Amino acid sequence: MHILILGSGVIGVTSAWYLAKQGHQVTVVDRQSSPAMETSFANAGQISPGYSAPWAAPGVPLKAVKWMMQDLAPLMVNPKINANTLKWMTKMLTNCNQSSYHTNKARMMRLAEYSRDCFKDLRSQLDIDYDSRTNGTLQVFRTQKQVDAAAKDISVLEECGVDYEVLDQAGCVEREPALGHVRDKIVGGLRLPGDETGDCFKFTNALAEECKKLGVEFKFDTDIEGLISDDTQIVGVKTKQGTLTADRYLMCLGSYSTLLLANVGVVIPVYPIKGYSLTLPIIDESKAPVSTIMDETYKVAVTRFEDRIRVGGTAEITSYDTSLMEKRRKNVEFTVSDLFPGGGDIEQAEFWTGLRPMTPDGTPVLGGSRYANLYMNTGHGTLGWTMSLGSGKFVADVISGNTTDIDPEGLSVTRYGHK
Repeated sequence: MHILILGSGVIGVTSAWYLAKQGHQVTVVDRQSSPAMETSFANAGQISPGYSAPWAAPGVPLKAVKWMMQDLAPLMVNPKINANTLKWMTKMLTNCNQSSYHTNKARMMRLAEYSRDCFKDLRSQLDIDYDSRTNGTLQVFRTQKQVDAAAKDISVLEECGVDYEVLDQAGCVEREPALGHVRDKIVGGLRLPGDETGDCFKFTNALAEECKKLGVEFKFDTDIEGLISDDTQIVGVKTKQGTLTADRYLMCLGSYSTLLLANVGVVIPVYPIKGYSLTLPIIDESKAPVSTIMDETYKVAVTRFEDRIRVGGTAEITSYDTSLMEKRRKNVEFTVSDLFPGGGDIEQAEFWTGLRPMTPDGTPVLGGSRYANLYMNTGHGTLGWTMSLGSGKFVADVISGNTTDIDPEGLSVTRYGHK
């Protein structure tokens, strides 16, 4: 079959890889001039199955109010929000209960753990350089209250069979020696040794080159204007360069999937949540991290690449605004400067923003739709990099009519009661 994939971020390219491996003719179309130029460009760099949990959790509404009142707020809501924003926020709030959290987390963990296995399998097939490290993730706590509160997270990890280590201050310094310079600022941590790190942009571009070897065609600089449909199927994709046709169509456009799908009557609750990152060149190895550190207080991740530090954080509910707000830099800059002073060159840091495609329950939307030949792979939120290979393999199997490696329960759009 000829399959047209809309979007060349990490989700679109991993999908193309698996579909091509299964023998399909694959074309990837994107408005950018090369792969991974939007949400996949400068994310936090974590492959973190252990942190695959929905934002919608018991107690989050109260926490969110407190966060927004902090000087270095990890969450911000634009006062000019519209009806669609309020609708999505309402759906998220309805998931902030123990029963929904348990169900949603189980679905996300199922997909994330599978994706990690896919990463291991891919590395056994291909020699791809993407600054990969397999040293785990360390969540650092600045207060005893945070240590005590981690007991709930630990019980979920045990239930899901995720390896973890509870560390005191000395244990954190042993795992991340540079924290020894600021040991008095932390009291303990929770380490997930199975997590990995890497540069999503480098990975996506390297895998795109491997896709080309399998015959995948990439159509860049091609603006997608809309889907063309009849009552039962998609008959084409309208672009500024003309109409593109295929046997099957796969939507991998992240937050923008919502807009295109709505025009053909497919409703998905995927909403853009704006995030920010800094990328710093390392100037002192002894003061730089060796893997990923999650600052529980400020909800910021600090990740080590080969010769750079990536700092990602902040959630801004502001619809499709992609303007780079300089005042949002303060939150991510503070964490890296506070925990790893002198490790990277702040003056040379590259500041970036991107839109995370979030669902109200945290689980992405994978699989078919009301149209027989239209499929979706979108809505991964902050976990697109983590879930990318697993999602790509899962959707490729669905399109090919294969039995999926993991249980498909709760992964499709039908969980929202519609197609």
